Amino acid sequence: MAKEAVKKIKLQIPAGKATPAPPVGTVLGPAGINLQDFCTKYNDATRDKMGDILPVEISVYDDRSFDFIIKTPPTSFLLKKYAKINKGAVKGANETVATLTEDQLKEIAEVKLPDLNAYDVESAMKVVAGTAKNMGISIPGYTDTEE
Repeated sequence: MAKEAVKKIKLQIPAGKATPAPPVGTVLGPAGINLQDFCTKYNDATRDKMGDILPVEISVYDDRSFDFIIKTPPTSFLLKKYAKINKGAVKGANETVATLTEDQLKEIAEVKLPDLNAYDVESAMKVVAGTAKNMGISIPGYTDTEE
């Protein structure tokens, strides 16, 4: 018989830097997971993506075993990384803090495609461009305001 998932936990942890200390320990400790085991497996799986913040979905089973799925980095994180800024605009779409090219937009869309509700890169680019606009990042041809 298949193991029954008791809990699903979602976290965002820097790649390769999971430690049993908070915030990981405070969330996973009460679930009864072996923290050191999780940290070792997570760090090994994400070593190639060092520096990125990765969302992870952890399924905890009734026998205290677990497995996890690593998602793609958040769109806002990728946009800030490509635009080389620390944070988005304070006034949102009314303020421009950076500009990206269409090629950079396509790269971000290709990274995010598996986790987005889109069937092709063009529609993924529109989703990412919408997030960029709300963050105050301009993309010529996509986030231009038509009046």
